[in-house]
Amino acid sequence: MSLVRLTIKGISYSQTQNGAYALLLSEVDGEKQLPIVIGAFEAQSIAIALEKDIKPPRPLTHDLFKSFAERFSIIVKQVIIHKLVDGVFYSSLICERDKIEEIIDARTSDAIALALRFNAPIFTYKNILDKAGIFLKSNENTTEVEKDKASNTELIIEDVLKQSSEITNKPDPSSNKSLKQLEQELDEAVNNEDYEKAARLRDEISKRK
Repeated sequence: MSLVRLTIKGISYSQTQNGAYALLLSEVDGEKQLPIVIGAFEAQSIAIALEKDIKPPRPLTHDLFKSFAERFSIIVKQVIIHKLVDGVFYSSLICERDKIEEIIDARTSDAIALALRFNAPIFTYKNILDKAGIFLKSNENTTEVEKDKASNTELIIEDVLKQSSEITNKPDPSSNKSLKQLEQELDEAVNNEDYEKAARLRDEISKRK
């Protein structure tokens, strides 16, 4: 599978959903955009990294990670958005220390916040971009076309945010399962390294106990 390099186009705030943001990534050698729903904290961290003139009085979590990594000669070489499941993007940090490369799983929003701080390139696979990317035909000749394109982008972003909200708020099927079933599924999720599912199951088990 071929990799496609992405650049950050901007961050959009939802006009209809409080606290919802969409990070817009754009392919470097094309016209597709990839909208990714992120949280308010990550949106702030990415925005601060984009605005080079803004310096927070105390280091944010991603700034702390960078300082820690640099102290121990760890660099983030690149970020790869490698999987898309049920509207959730999965990413990896490709890191290096003493010429030894390591791959670290990360939330996409965290990975991009760190990529900015390390000046690391961001990639995704072509099949992910084909599946989730927005194609907007560019035409710089008329103002009306640009207005339509901007309006279309906003509508698509709102739709992406709405879909994400529906996925997040849909009924949890685990609520109808027994405690024993949940514990078995938790073991399976951990063995399969599906840590997001494991976290949800752990929370449900904690509620029952």
